Amino acid sequence: MSPLGSNLPLRTAVAGTGGIARASHLPALAKLAAQGEVEVVAVADIDEAAARAVAAEHGIPGAFTDLDAMLADVRPDLVVLATPPAVHREQSVAALRAGAWVWCEKPPCPSLADFDAISAAEPGGDAEPYASIVFQHRFGSGAHHVRRLLRSQAFGRPLVAHCQTTWYRDRAYYAVPWRGRWATEGGGPAMGHGIHQMDLLLDLLGPWAEVRGMAARLVHDVETEDVSTAQVRFAGGALATVVNSVLSPDEVSRIRIDCELATIELTHLYGYRNANWRITPAPGVPEETAAAWQDFGADEPSSHLAQLRALVADIRAGRRHPTSGAGGRQTLEFITALYKSAFTDAPVLAGEIGPGDPYYTALHGGAPGWAPAAPREEEEHA
Repeated sequence: MSPLGSNLPLRTAVAGTGGIARASHLPALAKLAAQGEVEVVAVADIDEAAARAVAAEHGIPGAFTDLDAMLADVRPDLVVLATPPAVHREQSVAALRAGAWVWCEKPPCPSLADFDAISAAEPGGDAEPYASIVFQHRFGSGAHHVRRLLRSQAFGRPLVAHCQTTWYRDRAYYAVPWRGRWATEGGGPAMGHGIHQMDLLLDLLGPWAEVRGMAARLVHDVETEDVSTAQVRFAGGALATVVNSVLSPDEVSRIRIDCELATIELTHLYGYRNANWRITPAPGVPEETAAAWQDFGADEPSSHLAQLRALVADIRAGRRHPTSGAGGRQTLEFITALYKSAFTDAPVLAGEIGPGDPYYTALHGGAPGWAPAAPREEEEHA
């Protein structure tokens, strides 16, 4: 039976049983299962022991080592992908063709070409299965409150913004073989770490128009960057700076937006509550107006649970989820443009990167010094 208009739980399967699934996806699913919204019917992992252990721990009836076998056997309504980004395209397409909605952990996939291939596998209607991305920072009550005020122009025009993800990752972090590699991690801090703050900035400020980026590999022995910066012009005229780093011992995630009538600030690390937001009115703003801005309502932290609850409601109502389709693509396009600008030393405009552009199929764009080294001849003939 279709989940549309039904009160039955969405039959949900999880692919990948690593740290993010255990820490975030499975606990969120358990809470919604207790409320009758979902029923977790299967997990899949290439490590059979891990799949069986997670299934046993969470009381999940099915444990598989093959995604296709799981899709054929349990026919889920929703597939949650908690797997590495290199397999997201293949797995998303398989789930969509099996008639399931997809909720995919970030990074969504290694390129715009991959994202567009996933979108092409969707049936097309808002009430039919589609793929969405885990961008949970859009779904806390603080973001809902500030987004509503920005879109109603309560703060006046946005003018200047800053988006900062300055974290710290040591050499042991990058000793894991798949990290710091384009093919397996999808990118450096611009793709794997700062993506959440940049997604929230874009969600709050609307479409971006132009980006001028810089990137460097200053500390770590990796293919990707370990720090990047960008200047951004938004379609509405606002200017912004963006900083992404894994070299910063004093870790912080921050967004600041200066508008005509107020400054909005969000300061946190890996997730926020209402108390992490601050709205400072400009001189002359009436006290009652400024006081109303401080009413964020019930405190819902940014979390996988908050987004999953919204996704389930959207699926049931036959609505497009905000992080699916164009709503998810805009962030990947922005990150792709940041890399292209950084590696070509030229500004990149929104909509510029499409089929035929080397950055459409790979974030490194084949740029000298950034593209993966070609295999040595003896390795090619081994």
